[in-house]
Amino acid sequence: MYLVSACLAGVNCRYDGKNSENKVICELVKVGKAIAICPEQLAGLSTPRISCEIVIDKSGNKQVISKDGQNLTERFTNGAEKTLDIAKIIGIKKAILKSKSPSCGNEFIYDGTFSGKLIKGTGLTAEILMENGIKVYSENDLDKI
Repeated sequence: MYLVSACLAGVNCRYDGKNSENKVICELVKVGKAIAICPEQLAGLSTPRISCEIVIDKSGNKQVISKDGQNLTERFTNGAEKTLDIAKIIGIKKAILKSKSPSCGNEFIYDGTFSGKLIKGTGLTAEILMENGIKVYSENDLDKI
């Protein structure tokens, strides 16, 4: 059983109210091999919502900041923890999460300047899942699964 980003399963839960549907992931959900979750919705954030990016300070601390300057780190952390709780209950060992997301990105994330520039890094949900032994892939890694 996989945990997958709900937006990849066709759920309109992205910050812009749209989805990032992936046919392979939709099929995994349809046949009962995956459960779709949106950590940001679990955190109580609305859809649509203002876009957010991770800002990393000189000490390596991460903060999730919205484009209008709100610090939403606590909300994103809460959504990540709820996602982990669900994964533990189900016994999830692998997750397929949306690349570049401040929650789900697993290799690259936006750099916090809202300029579209990517940096090496992980979103808060991907990070907490990996710290707890769950292998995290993105929709770009389906050939590795």
